Amino acid sequence: MDIEVIRSYIPLYNEALLLTFKIGMLGILTAFIIGLSGAAALYFKVPVIGKILTAYIELFRNTPLLVQLFFIYFALPKLGIRISAQTCGIMGLGLIGGAYMIETMRSGLESIDIIQSESALSLGMSKGQVFWNIILPQAISISIPGIMANVIFLLKETSVFSTISLMDLMFTAKDLIGMYAKTIECLFLLVVYYLIMLLPVSILGSVVERRVRYAGFGD
Repeated sequence: MDIEVIRSYIPLYNEALLLTFKIGMLGILTAFIIGLSGAAALYFKVPVIGKILTAYIELFRNTPLLVQLFFIYFALPKLGIRISAQTCGIMGLGLIGGAYMIETMRSGLESIDIIQSESALSLGMSKGQVFWNIILPQAISISIPGIMANVIFLLKETSVFSTISLMDLMFTAKDLIGMYAKTIECLFLLVVYYLIMLLPVSILGSVVERRVRYAGFGD
């Protein structure tokens, strides 16, 4: 283990970490928006959209992210649709994450006792008010463990971005190994930087989950 080599590589890994985290967070935000919208559509049993969402969920949960990225990055340009590598990464992560988020949030929504909705409607609240003020806050609280598990899963999935030439952590490690053959040092830094990215997220998720549970939700 050459400490000087590790020190010299740190700036490169810092840049790769920032890019990986940025794309990861944008992809996760996209996934959350898709998940919330899709779960709401399934909860309200919107005609036609329910079948489309079911097909979408099955497609993206049962195919690897790598295959999806290849299709977006290499196949779509054949149809005249050109997308940058970063946009491709965000789209890929958002689409596969959205499929998982829909199922996570749907289960949270369906776990709320229907009597709460009926009681609120009997008091004169609209369906929209019931959903946003009563059902959704409880559903998200219950879904926190699943949502955080999806977030960690999606951040780890960023390791395949190197296949579409994104200078992420994995690409940087493989590039340096190929040029200088410092395998141990590069892999050591790769592990350390993934821990730097994932451990705070994991700890934050645990803290949020405990606070929500103590507040009376998520039992």
